[in-house]
Amino acid sequence: MKKATLKVDTKQGIAEIDPRLYGSFIEHLGRAVYGGLYQPGHPAADGDGFRTDVLELVRELNVPVIRYPGGNFVSGYNWEDGVGDVSARPVRLDLAWSAVERNTVGLQEFQKWLDKAGAELMYAVNLGTRGIDEARNVVEYANHPGGT
Repeated sequence: MKKATLKVDTKQGIAEIDPRLYGSFIEHLGRAVYGGLYQPGHPAADGDGFRTDVLELVRELNVPVIRYPGGNFVSGYNWEDGVGDVSARPVRLDLAWSAVERNTVGLQEFQKWLDKAGAELMYAVNLGTRGIDEARNVVEYANHPGGT
């Protein structure tokens, strides 16, 4: 019978583990955003309408990066609907979940929530329905100081 020997050197490292591996995502499904992260009028809501109890739990988890918009919500989401004056944003039917999307929480609001949660944004673009142009435009919108 042949024998094999395996030597494990626990002091030998291969590479650092990228903290983004421990990231998460959030999508506009059920009460995840409206009534979860964002609920103006709730006893635990801050001045921006974000639930401080939820923020405390997310900070406790130490989630380094959160993908937004996450899940199947990204399949029909137009980032342009979630920017600018909240009162002027369109209300749309979210075909993935057969729900009405008010676009009250958009790119700026989610970034504000991330700052409070101590996490970074990993922005998602559905290249199947919008494409490279959408990706380029949202990167420009989020990073360029203005005038374009």
